[in-house]
Amino acid sequence: MRALILALALLALPFGGLQAQEGQAVEPGLRAALMEAVNDTESFENRYVAEVWLMDMSQRLADRVPDPKERIELLRLVHREARRADLPPNLVLAVIQVESNFNRFAISHAGARGLMQIMPFWLDELDMPDANLFHVDTNLRFGCTILRYYLDIAKGDLTEALARYNGSYGRHFYPKLVYAAMDKKWFAH
Repeated sequence: MRALILALALLALPFGGLQAQEGQAVEPGLRAALMEAVNDTESFENRYVAEVWLMDMSQRLADRVPDPKERIELLRLVHREARRADLPPNLVLAVIQVESNFNRFAISHAGARGLMQIMPFWLDELDMPDANLFHVDTNLRFGCTILRYYLDIAKGDLTEALARYNGSYGRHFYPKLVYAAMDKKWFAH
């Protein structure tokens, strides 16, 4: 319902009149970042869809990525890479939350790196020793591609694909964490 109200409000207002939530003005940095992001609609159906999704997800991500410009750029990149890999962007956000809690410099105990926790051996496998897994574009491209691959070999079984992605094939603790993140924070309207 909140998304429907936001969508109707967005239709009624020019972009410059965008409001964050009932009566609260959007911070100026967020407005500028959103304006730039929604004008780059390469992965969105149209500008309107970009505005609604970016505004909604930006509000949800604000506690983890406080800088509005960084937050909008991250969301734009997540959306682009998720769509490129034919994955729901909200699923990718849930995976990132579980994997790194949006810390692009995260390193796991096993050595996985970045937002989607990509293992460095992939750089050798692909003869890309100079690639940087802390670079958001690179990390998202690898992570979304790997998740898409596992979803394909699992014949669409997301639970199996998520377990494979995490290296916990046959167990369901990781997929349950991702599903919980999707349900609580990254649900689609």
